[in-house]
Amino acid sequence: MEKSEFLISKMDCPSEESMIRMKLDSIQEIKSLDFDIPNRKLTIYHVGKLREIEKSIDDLNFNSSLLKSESVGSVSFVDSSKEQSKLLWTVLLINFIFFLVEFISGFLSRSMGLVSDSLDMLADALVYGLSLYAVGSTVSKKKNVAKISGYFQLVLALFGFAEVVRRFFGYEQVPDFGTMIIISFLALLANAICLYLLQKSKDKEAHMQASMIFTSNDIVINLGVIAAGFLVYILDSKYPDLIIGTAVFVIVARGAFRILNLAK
Repeated sequence: MEKSEFLISKMDCPSEESMIRMKLDSIQEIKSLDFDIPNRKLTIYHVGKLREIEKSIDDLNFNSSLLKSESVGSVSFVDSSKEQSKLLWTVLLINFIFFLVEFISGFLSRSMGLVSDSLDMLADALVYGLSLYAVGSTVSKKKNVAKISGYFQLVLALFGFAEVVRRFFGYEQVPDFGTMIIISFLALLANAICLYLLQKSKDKEAHMQASMIFTSNDIVINLGVIAAGFLVYILDSKYPDLIIGTAVFVIVARGAFRILNLAK
């Protein structure tokens, strides 16, 4: 048995963890994956195939590097797949519900920041859904679903960009800053709950959970939309909302390309 430790610089959210799990799912020699998201590290217990494992992780473009690999002899592992599936279902539902809430609220309040954030929530829901589908599925089926989900997410991001451009040059009312702030704050709480649920079974230390929450891109996005809401109020302008919307659509598009990497 070998123990290999990787530094994955761009792994700062549970959705990246799910994508890595899916990417490595077909390598039967892997016996266990131990994620330390706050420190952006992944420890893999495996029997050979180190180069294949390293290449699979590199293909995701998460800026990964092998820190060390050593022989550890025989190691026993506990099967926690049922618990992981239950957690994935929970966070999937939370993300999908808030996708609907933010998407509808975004259009009603004329906020592209909320609409773009809703698509980011949908992107996470897609990744969790792919993780659940991958359990017991063939590699080819998993890749096909990843490809469909990736293109779907990319189309949504392009639609968002087009809508931002239209609103930027056309006449649009100033978004409802109150709705932006309130809904984004609720989404922030939802993301914090998801992160807590995904990490509580791995490490019960409070500072680890807090570190996990505050290093998440999702939390940063929520705070960005809240800040944009205050700027809309202060400046009485639509532009802060369009700027944050554009930034989040870039993140959504980047996530789509990452999902498409799973289909290679």
